[in-house]
Amino acid sequence: MKRIFPIISVLTLLSLLGLIFFQLLWIKSAKEIKEQELKDKVSTATYQAAEKLMLDKPLFPTAKKPTDLLFPKDKLGIEFFGQSVMQRFSKQEIADVIQNSLNQHLKKDIPFEFAIAQNNLTGEESQSANFVDYINDTSNSIHAVIPLIPPSGSSMENLSVQEVLVVIVPNEQSIVLKDIFWFILGSVLFTIIITTAFYITIRSLLKQKKLSEIKSDFINNMTHEFKTPLATISLAVDALKNEKVSNDKEKTQYFTGVIKEENKRMNKQVEAILQAALLDKQEVQLNLKKHAAHELINSAVNNMRLPVQEKGGQLEIRLEAKNDLIMADEVHFINFVNNLLDNAVKYSKENPVIKLSTSNAGHFFKIKIEDNGIGMNKETLNRIFEKFYRAHTGNIHNVKGFGLGLSYVKTMVDAHKGTIKAESTLGKGSSFTISLPLAK
Repeated sequence: MKRIFPIISVLTLLSLLGLIFFQLLWIKSAKEIKEQELKDKVSTATYQAAEKLMLDKPLFPTAKKPTDLLFPKDKLGIEFFGQSVMQRFSKQEIADVIQNSLNQHLKKDIPFEFAIAQNNLTGEESQSANFVDYINDTSNSIHAVIPLIPPSGSSMENLSVQEVLVVIVPNEQSIVLKDIFWFILGSVLFTIIITTAFYITIRSLLKQKKLSEIKSDFINNMTHEFKTPLATISLAVDALKNEKVSNDKEKTQYFTGVIKEENKRMNKQVEAILQAALLDKQEVQLNLKKHAAHELINSAVNNMRLPVQEKGGQLEIRLEAKNDLIMADEVHFINFVNNLLDNAVKYSKENPVIKLSTSNAGHFFKIKIEDNGIGMNKETLNRIFEKFYRAHTGNIHNVKGFGLGLSYVKTMVDAHKGTIKAESTLGKGSSFTISLPLAK
């Protein structure tokens, strides 16, 4: 598992990065193709619009009298100069011609600006309202410039005024992105799905690895915890078989007491494992009743006075909450307070000082348990409520247990609709604060 997991992670990550890289290349290529296609269509549409502007309207459409009645000067103007596109079309008519041509080629409406200029953009102009705003924008606009050349043999062939049609399509990028929007959306969506699948897979593998390590630690702890009392019982039984011991009533009682105490210890360990299994299945039913929390706390404290005294420590109790009436299961409440006090004793140095205080905060009853023990680092603090997790104490192996105590405490506090918060400084001690709702 240790070797396979990094290989799977690296291969999956490389596949994901490769997929994202080629998706980006594909989107970039599609964008470039769409941009070129748009430019080509705009150029073709502009060319077609220019042809229409040169051919659609006859010269002097309002002239009704025959040309032989005009003055010679007018005849000369008609024959050699004619009228320019600006003179023959209004701005709206030019815009309509361009719009129709763009719609025909692009199959949709797009914004555009136009101008008809004389003498290659240096003379008189007829332009749309916002044409000047985009004339210098060549990075995000399409510019199509088509000379307005009269067809050969037409009456405008000798036109002295040179004109060009300029069409600008602004915001080229937004038009292209709209065209490939669904492609980009689909690509992003499937990339997110694959990334999520990768994350879930790695997370599951990490979880399985973690469970495997926890399982191994639990089996090692359980073997050690059961082996020690069994060895003690075996030695006590062997001692009782000795004639000198069996004839000595005091020694017999001593070894019998040892067997009984070790048996109790094993029963407690088995009970802890069975209780953890019940909590997993959510089969523990709480018998919630109104209780004075201070009375229950005193019961838990009385159970811990002897272990604290044996270690040369002191237990300071300050029950300062004015309202201590809560809905609680008597057995489980005493148990989780007892577990916290027991942990404070286990993970303390010589001459421990353990403080238990109560207070009210709004509609909550608070219990705070502090110690001056070995404390915890940040990693341990984040994991102490995990089942079977035990804090690493270096080369110190005198702290016994399966790592179920604080997991049980957290589960029971949650079942009482409360919260528990842990704080600790390595080498200075830890504190646990429990908040439980007051009874109505």
